[in-house]
Amino acid sequence: MTVCSDLADYEWLTGSDARALLEELAAEKSPLHLVVSRLRRRVTQNQTHLLIEQTELRRRAAAKFTRADQMFFTATGLEQATDEWVARYKASRFAAQRVGGRAGDIADLCCGIGGDLVAFAKTFRAVGVERDPIAAHFAAVNVGAEVRAVDATDFNLDGFAAFHIDPDRRPTDRRTTSLEYCQPNREAIEQLLRHLPDAAVKLAPATVVPREWAERCELEWISRDGECRQLVAWHGSLAQRPGRRCATILSATRGYAPRTVVGIPRQVLPIAEKPNRYVFDVDPAVLAAKLKGSLAAEHQLSALGDGPTYLTGPHALDDAALACFEVDDVAPLHPTMLAKYLSARGIGRLEIKKRGIDIDPEELRRQLKLRGDNGATLLVTQVAGRARAILAHRIAK
Repeated sequence: MTVCSDLADYEWLTGSDARALLEELAAEKSPLHLVVSRLRRRVTQNQTHLLIEQTELRRRAAAKFTRADQMFFTATGLEQATDEWVARYKASRFAAQRVGGRAGDIADLCCGIGGDLVAFAKTFRAVGVERDPIAAHFAAVNVGAEVRAVDATDFNLDGFAAFHIDPDRRPTDRRTTSLEYCQPNREAIEQLLRHLPDAAVKLAPATVVPREWAERCELEWISRDGECRQLVAWHGSLAQRPGRRCATILSATRGYAPRTVVGIPRQVLPIAEKPNRYVFDVDPAVLAAKLKGSLAAEHQLSALGDGPTYLTGPHALDDAALACFEVDDVAPLHPTMLAKYLSARGIGRLEIKKRGIDIDPEELRRQLKLRGDNGATLLVTQVAGRARAILAHRIAK
């Protein structure tokens, strides 16, 4: 955790003197205690801490940003930041709608270290707003755009075409799924919307969305590379499908071209008595949006049970919203029997996935005592109300 609180220290960190030191640290292979000792002979204790912290944050940030080695982060800012692929997709929606039929400036409220702001600034004149002065300074450096260090509720939206807001979901250091306890809270966001109705509100995927929003907004759950990253409530002209919900999947294997599933939530699925030739795992964004039934109907698939489970069908499908597996065998979920079965087939590399069964995959892996050079996937789930282990192999997309 950062121990420095003086903005001047962070301004030094983003300056030319620290740049060379950060480049050295990025290539450093020596043990940490030796690195710290050398740094302490060149800079202050606070500056040493900031350099070491920033080096570690940049390494972690590489999963979210391709130019992480040139950006600046706080620990909280990195955790909460939208990654560049999701941000790019969201910015494309602003551009496609031309925010109310006109081009104009975008305000990115509660912008943090600038994850979304980077994408907005490539298409619009974008202004960031962030009440934390350190995060605001980092955002300005990361993006090269104007960032105001003020509270979002005090910012004047006159002259802007639309706004994006990422309310703090941990104002008391405990994560909340209620808009009432976010900062700004629902009432404050509603006031902003009355002033400027074209907006996108970034939320956690499990956020309890007010009924009024569900009726007038478009709710979009967005995943990237198999993880549901966020829920966006699109308001005003930015809502392409007012009153509907959708799930958008972004995948590196498909060049992050968006695949969007739109439909009716909690649609009833037909139930299969046993797996067909192929079994499908549904993308987390589709599950979060409660659109598994709509996706199944689109492809004429059945479910393997009433609760959380996989879909099944007779044909392989190439769809970013589905992971496809060809079934090799189905057996009771009995570790001793499974261990003998896998050993006889020389399966030593096993991907274990579960749906609707309360097991620890790693504990099951230990019980199976895997040996051999062959690989497979084990899908543990309910089939017609009984726990089953489906041995399969993944069909590459």
